[in-house]
Amino acid sequence: MSIKWWKFPRVLVALICGLGFLVPLYITLCTSLDQPAHVFTFPPHLTLDFNWQAYRDAWHMYRWFDYFRNTILIAVFTILLSLATTVLAAYALSFIQFRGRNLVFTLVLLVLMIPGETQLIPNFVIMAKLGLVDTIAAQVLPYGATAYGIFLLRQFFLSLPRDYWEAARMDGCGHLRFLWSIAVPLCRPVLYTTALYSFIGCWNSLIWPLMVTQSPRAQTVEVALATFLTSNSADWQGLSAAAIFTTVPVIIVYLLLQKHIIRGISRGDGIRF
Repeated sequence: MSIKWWKFPRVLVALICGLGFLVPLYITLCTSLDQPAHVFTFPPHLTLDFNWQAYRDAWHMYRWFDYFRNTILIAVFTILLSLATTVLAAYALSFIQFRGRNLVFTLVLLVLMIPGETQLIPNFVIMAKLGLVDTIAAQVLPYGATAYGIFLLRQFFLSLPRDYWEAARMDGCGHLRFLWSIAVPLCRPVLYTTALYSFIGCWNSLIWPLMVTQSPRAQTVEVALATFLTSNSADWQGLSAAAIFTTVPVIIVYLLLQKHIIRGISRGDGIRF
């Protein structure tokens, strides 16, 4: 595919930025696969030696299988719960007329401006009162709704022609039937985008799982990686190997869904009230 000459500067800048983001990851990959004698050399050794010993040692140091299982369970349950609440809330703010609808949407937007750190202590108190500390549920419930997902889905629903709803109502469809049979299939790219953001948030979450868990039976890969960093701070190869195999699942999921994500983000045409 040819690139028009006036687009070349933008393409070049995008390429440089993309490579800039990939350089630290590539150096980490090289370090994890390097020979021990090359780890502390400067400039860094930037060729892959495919020495897998650091991966074997790092994997056997911790119960990584349990941490991956916990993280996947938390991510799956969080995605399912957040999609359910997000779809219903966004649909209500788009197709159902009620007093204060615009005020509710404004409050949802205000939630996006509140730092997540301010919610840690209230959420912990609630989980403690419910007896859910050191459980999978404690890491799912606080993230069972996403204000960004509500905003994104609402913008998409508002872009749907009202004729769809009018025709469905003439055929006897109620709101739930219209939502399930027509609106949800049309908004799948946006759902993929919302699901990916929830997945990345669950996978990269550290402070909340560290606060609300005490045992490996409910801890996530990020908590294990932080513990590994604390207890093996001199093992650069082991740290690099652990960082790589805990990052690979997110990269794979993104590569599988990138087409849907781009389509989902590109839908909509600004904020509507």
